[in-house]
Amino acid sequence: MKTIETMRLVPEITPDLIKTGKATRFGLGEALLELGETNPNVVVLDADLSKSTTTNIFAKKYPERFFNIGIAEQNLMGVAGGLSLVGKIPYLATYGAFAVGRTFDQTRVSVAYGNLNVKINAMHGGISVGPDGATHQMMEDFALARVLPGMKLIVPCDYEEAKKAVRAVAEFWGPVVIRYGREAVPILTTKETPFQIGRAETYMEGKDLTIIACGVMVYLSLLAAQALEKGGIHARVINCHTIKPIDKEAIIKAARETGAIVTAEEHQVMAGFGSAVAEVVVQNHPVPMEFVGMKDRFGESGKPWELLKAFGMMDTDIVAAAHKVLERKK
Repeated sequence: MKTIETMRLVPEITPDLIKTGKATRFGLGEALLELGETNPNVVVLDADLSKSTTTNIFAKKYPERFFNIGIAEQNLMGVAGGLSLVGKIPYLATYGAFAVGRTFDQTRVSVAYGNLNVKINAMHGGISVGPDGATHQMMEDFALARVLPGMKLIVPCDYEEAKKAVRAVAEFWGPVVIRYGREAVPILTTKETPFQIGRAETYMEGKDLTIIACGVMVYLSLLAAQALEKGGIHARVINCHTIKPIDKEAIIKAARETGAIVTAEEHQVMAGFGSAVAEVVVQNHPVPMEFVGMKDRFGESGKPWELLKAFGMMDTDIVAAAHKVLERKK
């Protein structure tokens, strides 16, 4: 596998890498602890889920800057907006189904409309929430977040990248959604791996097609690219952690140089990440595309990796999409 040197990947990308992984949600708690020391304006709000969201780490050390709003997510958003107006940098956290779904009206009117400096941390995103079932498997948050004017949307691929995202959003004014997962995922990056909001990173070079992914799908895309390489197909793999603002330059370059694109997301394919990539492609350099993600369905209870397989979001599904898009490319 030919990877970018600056990536410094784990020596071998294997299915067993999951055993040594860590959930991206832990990146939030640990990064907030660091921010608490360096930035006195950082405050944290939770909706009675601090152990699960990992904000309890911050609460223990900085209790005077931690606010448990209770199971009242719409109020949570309003309080965060108010704190931002008095100079604080509020990081709110709850499950994505509530942080982006239940609070959409408050997010739109009380935060996005005023371009307030609220950092929305949406936990337990995607179908890999597992046994919590369809009501908590937030598969529509990309669509809801990216449609709001001025809202940024970041989906880290691993624990290290999640920490970088949490720290980075403190450096600019404005609303942002960061999406995290519940289950452990492979740690692909290091502290030195490049991360910049709005800039995608190429993790594997290839000339035949490009696989563009976010979140845990980056790991699965690398597995897929390895499998394709055994058959003589060389896929470029791009980690597009920032869905909005999206890296148009990297997408257009991939379309021109490889002539075919597969997107991979743990989200509904309608109005999701693939749609965001397609908007760039169709306006600048149209090429055949295939979309790996949830196909207009709700999820169900089950084990995380079994659900990803059952609903067509595994590395084998990315491989199948690659073969399909290459046929269209011909």
